Amino acid sequence: MRVKIYPSSLDGEITAPPSKSMAHRHIICAALAEGQSVLENITFSDDIKATLDCVQTLGGIIEADKASVKITGFDIYKLKSKDVLFVNESGSTLRFLIPLCLLTDKKITLCGKQRLFERPLGIYEKLCEERGMLFERSDGFLTLRGKLTPGIYEIPGDVSSQFITGLLFALPLLGGDSEIRITGRQESAPYLAMTLKVLKEYGIKVSLSGNRIIITGNQRYISHDARIEGDYSNAAFFEALNLIGHNVSVNGLDENSLQGDKIYKRYFNLLGKEPLPLNDCPDLAPILLAMAAEFGGAEFTGTRRLRLKESDRGEAMAAELAKFGAKVSIYENSITVSAEKLHAPSEILESHGDHRIVMALAVLCTKYGGEINNPQAVAKSMPDFFERLASLGAKTENED
Repeated sequence: MRVKIYPSSLDGEITAPPSKSMAHRHIICAALAEGQSVLENITFSDDIKATLDCVQTLGGIIEADKASVKITGFDIYKLKSKDVLFVNESGSTLRFLIPLCLLTDKKITLCGKQRLFERPLGIYEKLCEERGMLFERSDGFLTLRGKLTPGIYEIPGDVSSQFITGLLFALPLLGGDSEIRITGRQESAPYLAMTLKVLKEYGIKVSLSGNRIIITGNQRYISHDARIEGDYSNAAFFEALNLIGHNVSVNGLDENSLQGDKIYKRYFNLLGKEPLPLNDCPDLAPILLAMAAEFGGAEFTGTRRLRLKESDRGEAMAAELAKFGAKVSIYENSITVSAEKLHAPSEILESHGDHRIVMALAVLCTKYGGEINNPQAVAKSMPDFFERLASLGAKTENED
């Protein structure tokens, strides 16, 4: 499939889509709680479907409506299912569920798209090796068996916070107290803060002291109704339209949100003025790189982790922005966008199978025009992205 986007004038108001990061956390906590929880303002993207499907396979009862879901929790220790858990291409689903699977002492297999299993899992692999648990990888599959025990867990801070979050879901259910020690510089700290907030809403108590997280054992999740807040990372694409001459207002965002990606508003104003660190907001990289190309260049630091996303986002954006006439230089842990005058893309743009690459390129195409191969990658986080663009006045045409 290919989408052709024509230069258009966009105007109007858009409501920010629900936060995928918060939705994952609420779904898992609700599934671990006794009784029923109701979650409102849900978008059934591919990643969220993966988490819901896995929860249902494990024993949770899912009743989905148009934009809400009722979840009746299950007892992870009474797990009987031996079905394979399909995580699709959702890193959050995979990393959040691994420690929960390791509570059961049952052999459980997770499967998904190959690219997902190429992304780092070494933290859990080492943990299983040190504790004598099975962690067996093959193409697109991961088989686990073990019995997680209370204790001290050391996790490097410069890897994805999803490993810490996964442990935080599981450790409170153990029979004794545990401690997570974060070593080195902690990246993606806002995501950890989001996890702690959601855990508290479901009755789970943990204490944070510097780089140590103390988790009391023998806790129980309590059912909880919630409305998923708007997503800053996806709102950034619509806000960026204003930088290239459109007139779009974005509502539905919580100004008090803990989401690290809400920094995009500040970063848009700082493009080209000072180096911008992406350690805590790697999901903003594609749209920031696109806007840097449009506005005469910028420098970004803390970019190493971009290689480990759905695509190598630095290299992918460098290749696609070059088609607009931009020059992007990739270094070990930084990226520089040089000042160049952009033009309509010289050839068809590629999605690299990455939802955020598609959306960043689409924003530029509303000014310059262009065609994008495999735009359906947006289904990972915002399946209605192009419908939202059209509602603002974007002119698009799908081609098989």
